[in-house]
Amino acid sequence: MNVRPGTARALLGAPHPVLSSPAEQVDPTAPEVVAAAADLLATLRDEPARTGLAAPQIGLSWRLIAFDAGRHPRSRSSAGELVMVNPRLTGASRWDRGREGCASIAGLLGDVRRASRITVHGRLPGTGKPVTIEADAFEARCIQHQLDHLDGVLFLDRVSGALSLHRRLHTCDA
Repeated sequence: MNVRPGTARALLGAPHPVLSSPAEQVDPTAPEVVAAAADLLATLRDEPARTGLAAPQIGLSWRLIAFDAGRHPRSRSSAGELVMVNPRLTGASRWDRGREGCASIAGLLGDVRRASRITVHGRLPGTGKPVTIEADAFEARCIQHQLDHLDGVLFLDRVSGALSLHRRLHTCDA
C-alpha cells in the first residue's frame, strides 16, 4: 500500500455517538480515504499491544479497518498488518466464546461469542484492489470486533450479562 506516513490520532471512547452509528461505504481510491488508512495504521502502531482499529474509533464514520493480530500470542493465522476498505464478512464457522477488550472502552473485558473461522472480502486503500482474508482463532476474533465497530456495535453489546464482564488488569486489546 503506497500511502503517506500517517499521524497517530486520539481514540474516541464510549459512549461517543460515532461509535454507536453504522459507518458509510467509501471510495478506496479517494485521497482522503488513503490518508485516513495511513492514520489508522499509525494509530494502530502507536500502542504495541493493540491488534486492530476501526475508523469510527478515530472519529471517522467510514467502513475502514486496520489490524495486525500476528504479534498476539493467541494468534494462529496472520495476514500481517493490513487495512481493508468496505470489508464484509462472507463466511463464518466454528463459534466459541472468548474474552476481549476494546481501546474505546477502558477497564473492561467481556466474554463474547464469535466465529473462530471467517472469510472477509474488502478493498485495499489506494488501488481499490480486491482482497480476501481467511482467518482463524484470535485473528478471526480481532477482525470481527473491528467489523462490529463499522456497524455501530461495541463488544459490550454482545456480552450475555454482568457475569460475562471482567475488570481489565493490563492494556492488551482483543
